[in-house]
Amino acid sequence: MPIDKQDLKNELHRVVTTTLIYKPGFIYLITKRAMHKIVMPGKWTLPGGGLHVSDYVNTPPSTSSNQWYGALGNSIRREIQEEVGLIIGKTELLTDLTFIRPDGVPVICFSYYAPYVSGEVKLDEDSVDFKWVTLEEARSHDLIDGIWGEIAEVDKILKSK
Repeated sequence: MPIDKQDLKNELHRVVTTTLIYKPGFIYLITKRAMHKIVMPGKWTLPGGGLHVSDYVNTPPSTSSNQWYGALGNSIRREIQEEVGLIIGKTELLTDLTFIRPDGVPVICFSYYAPYVSGEVKLDEDSVDFKWVTLEEARSHDLIDGIWGEIAEVDKILKSK
């Protein structure tokens, strides 16, 4: 079956990650998006951002065919450092989400969770506030749709361990 050129255009997505960072006592980091952001300005969310080619091409390939394993992990750690200045532990995939931004760009977002390891929160220009909250405290914030459900799911997973 021949490849339809329109289908190739339809396969392009911006790849982003978010990470729910947690501390002992089931405390979670949320950040408030700056008003200049294209997607959901002024809403509370989780830190994260887009996959960059530099997250992998500046490292040795994992295979002899110039393929890289772990690019999303590299992106997550870079984004967490840039956005909130923290070091996190092992990331675990929670879910994925797709949507179309207001400017028409399709996005696939991989949502992760990871323990806080070290650092003091230092926000970049994409966020205007942050809070460490419990699940119930998170409910009182103007969160992006779905974020409270992600926090609730992680809370349930962590409490079952």
